[in-house]
Amino acid sequence: MIYPIVKYGHPVLERKADPVTEFDTPELRQLIEDMFESMYAAHGVGLAAPQIGISKRIAVIDISGGEDPSQRLVLINPEVIRNEGRQRSEEGCLSVPGFREEVTRGARVTVRAQNVKGEFFEVTGEDLLARALLHETDHLEGKLYLSHLSALKRDLIRRKIRKLMKAGEWG
Repeated sequence: MIYPIVKYGHPVLERKADPVTEFDTPELRQLIEDMFESMYAAHGVGLAAPQIGISKRIAVIDISGGEDPSQRLVLINPEVIRNEGRQRSEEGCLSVPGFREEVTRGARVTVRAQNVKGEFFEVTGEDLLARALLHETDHLEGKLYLSHLSALKRDLIRRKIRKLMKAGEWG
């Protein structure tokens, strides 16, 4: 099932998501498959459960955009345990469509998470994968990439979004 992507302004995007406590259930497996399907349909490389209106600490990432099934990553209750170096690159978000900005993030990142069975594992990524890991874990903390921008850029984007809302072109 393809879920609609929740857009900036929805409260679920601004609060810390709830931890997953039940693993290896048909419901959890289905939600994860639906998240991948929703992410691919929206042409994204990562998706956090709050972005489809579900306040759970689950994120899916596939930096191949569906081209290489071995690239699919499922992160449940993830936590960044190492963040090294710096990279600056353009970033966007499915929940903030139509806006892209330069964001500085870690160049090499290690995340500890659980898989669908509840088993702990670590994944280390560089470049785009590092960016995706940080972007999606931010979502689970109730943060959008906009929080990494200067106050001036952030306010400019918020004003543009408010205009779109008033015009009925957002949400």
